[in-house]
Amino acid sequence: MNIRNYQAIVLNSILVALIVTMTILTRGEILKLESLLAIAFQMPILGLLALAQMVPMLTGGIDLSIVSNANLAGIIVALTLTKLSTWYTVPLAILAGIGISLVVGALNGFLVAFIAIPPIIATLGTMILMKGISLVITKGYIIAGFPEEFLFIGNGSILGIPMPFILLLASMFFLALLLNKTMYGISVYMLGSNPIATEFSGIRPKSILFKTYLLSGFLAGIAALVMISRFNAAQAAYGESYLLLTVLACVLGGVNPAGGFGKVSGLFVAVIVLQVVATGFNLLRLSSHLVNALWGLILILVITVNKAITGKWI
Repeated sequence: MNIRNYQAIVLNSILVALIVTMTILTRGEILKLESLLAIAFQMPILGLLALAQMVPMLTGGIDLSIVSNANLAGIIVALTLTKLSTWYTVPLAILAGIGISLVVGALNGFLVAFIAIPPIIATLGTMILMKGISLVITKGYIIAGFPEEFLFIGNGSILGIPMPFILLLASMFFLALLLNKTMYGISVYMLGSNPIATEFSGIRPKSILFKTYLLSGFLAGIAALVMISRFNAAQAAYGESYLLLTVLACVLGGVNPAGGFGKVSGLFVAVIVLQVVATGFNLLRLSSHLVNALWGLILILVITVNKAITGKWI
């Protein structure tokens, strides 16, 4: 059996075991429609940010600026929504937010690809820069009170399916197609596996890296729309705890931090695992700090089992 298949089996087994355990502990509460809807509403923010993190990790890089990028985009959207009052306010706000996220992604791509700054340093710099800009714009305050049609993005439903969950599925489907069915996706995996061989094969690594961080910025922008419409507010410090969780979700889902391997499906299962644990603990009224401890324990368990079965940690 393929080594990667073992990891998928381990992760899916943990998910099944968690669902069974939480079902028993919560006396079936976690399987009720209200709990499932809560998971479907809460999961997309982490899922979208994890997608934004996954793309640069496939090249052997990382993007520490995704949350700051999302917050800045959210603030621009919020300002547009609260300062303008016309029929095109909502679409203009959405375009402005996505545009800002693309600019941040382009900046990261330029620094990493063309200036050759290590990704962790380049994106750390842009993370601090974007947070500083956000604080200057908001002066540390919250911007709230958005139109109902915009709030539908984070709180509405279509045929009973939460709109944020639909956006997450659409983004995952889009990224899976891009990575598996296009030359760009093949180049991303090649670059992460062997940068030197990739360059000799005629692929332009700088172009691929630039597009990768641009794509990461775009996904962070989508996350921003879901996040501020879900909370009906924007702030410079929202979602800071998500940054490390995105790395956790990626590694747990089978994305190799050194680059070259990772599947959207694995990431999706990993995000579900993390959300099931969080929701289960909320239903049991247990401390949120225990949730963090269990997330870390799950990661260690997956790595240990993979190492024991395959001889490789991922």
